[in-house]
Amino acid sequence: MQEGNNASANGCGKIRSGTQNEAALLALMEKTGYSMVQENGQRKFGGPPPGWEGPPPPRGCEVFVGKIPRDMYEDELVPVFERAGKIYEFRLMMEFSGKFIGVCVSLDNCRLFIGAIPKEKKKEEILNEMKKVTEGVVDVIVYPNATDKTKNRGFAFVEYESHRAAAMARRRLIPGTFQLWGHAIQVDWADPEKEVDEETMQRVKVLYVRNLMMSTTEDTIKAEFNKFKPGAVERVKKLRDYAFVHFFHREDAVAAMSVMNGKCIDGATIEVALAKPVNKESTWKQHFNGQISPISESLLGFPNKEDGHQKSIGKPGLSVRLNGQHGPGPSEVERCTYPFFPGIKLTPISMYSLKSSHFSSAAMHLDYFCNKNNWTPPEYYLYSTTSQDGKILLVYKVLIPSIADGSQSYFMPDKLCTTVEGAKELAAQFTLLHLGKHENFS
Repeated sequence: MQEGNNASANGCGKIRSGTQNEAALLALMEKTGYSMVQENGQRKFGGPPPGWEGPPPPRGCEVFVGKIPRDMYEDELVPVFERAGKIYEFRLMMEFSGKFIGVCVSLDNCRLFIGAIPKEKKKEEILNEMKKVTEGVVDVIVYPNATDKTKNRGFAFVEYESHRAAAMARRRLIPGTFQLWGHAIQVDWADPEKEVDEETMQRVKVLYVRNLMMSTTEDTIKAEFNKFKPGAVERVKKLRDYAFVHFFHREDAVAAMSVMNGKCIDGATIEVALAKPVNKESTWKQHFNGQISPISESLLGFPNKEDGHQKSIGKPGLSVRLNGQHGPGPSEVERCTYPFFPGIKLTPISMYSLKSSHFSSAAMHLDYFCNKNNWTPPEYYLYSTTSQDGKILLVYKVLIPSIADGSQSYFMPDKLCTTVEGAKELAAQFTLLHLGKHENFS
């Protein structure tokens, strides 16, 4: 269990003296038999508890508790959380102010995203280098460049043996103070892979095919996957250097996955796996931290609840429902604001040091996404036409020079807007969908 100790000194309750605090903690240890040590800015209680036999609890057994008042310590907190069950380990950390606690499942992430890697570096070189500068490295995941398979995409995922090892590595690889191969690198937590229950996966009859050549066509893919059983493939949807192969029957999809994984198509060695279905509504809204506006949803053609149906946008099966409002109300805006008190210290930062969840604007999100993939910023080109009733209608074309190729030189939605802001937001959202954002951070 991780805890953030977050209230200011004049927050909830009465603050104890150092002597009182020490006495209370010693009494807790004597009563429970747990040990307590302090390391790396946090105090660890237990881990393992007295009499524990066997391995530590598996991943998924840890929760994070935030906004703990500063004047509360283990002697008060441990009894509260022991009501839910036996505690294996309890770690207490100090942060900023707050009064109400929040509890959620700890992600226990063991994977880091490393960006701005020289594109000529191979997996073995990256793996060896990461093992030199950090501890607990298990594996490195590197994807070939979409247009040049001899190079990487400028980023990699590093898998560590534990969340603690990954956290220590992230602390060591602080952007701006650490370099690899003479280059400043970008470091962040990798977005956790979405878990899909086994029952759902047992019904999947779509394959996800990665590392295709940009020039490989959907017809070629269909022909290759039909070789082991003619007519088994229903359809193929290709997006840049990856594709989704839909089969009529699940057993054919499973058999094709076994046969085709590692095969060569048009000179590229492909990777094949069962496609993971996700809740498209929640996934799309998670890209914008749940703050995608109803106006943006309507621009993309998302139907109102009263419509009684959903409309496909961009990708097969991708649909979202509109909440029936015309814009965020005052209460929604207020939830995004906090009081600015005199004397609060402000630190200048780059927006690229933030996480994608900090952006509610699709245009900002696309700019961030391009930077994280070491691409040039998106370029927007505005076009107009006149509607039948005389209104000026606008649409943007989006060009990302780093990934432009003969088959896809630009991205442009199939809807027009009456405002410049709406047209840009729609174009950015459309581009994110067609880039298959989830693929680079899975």
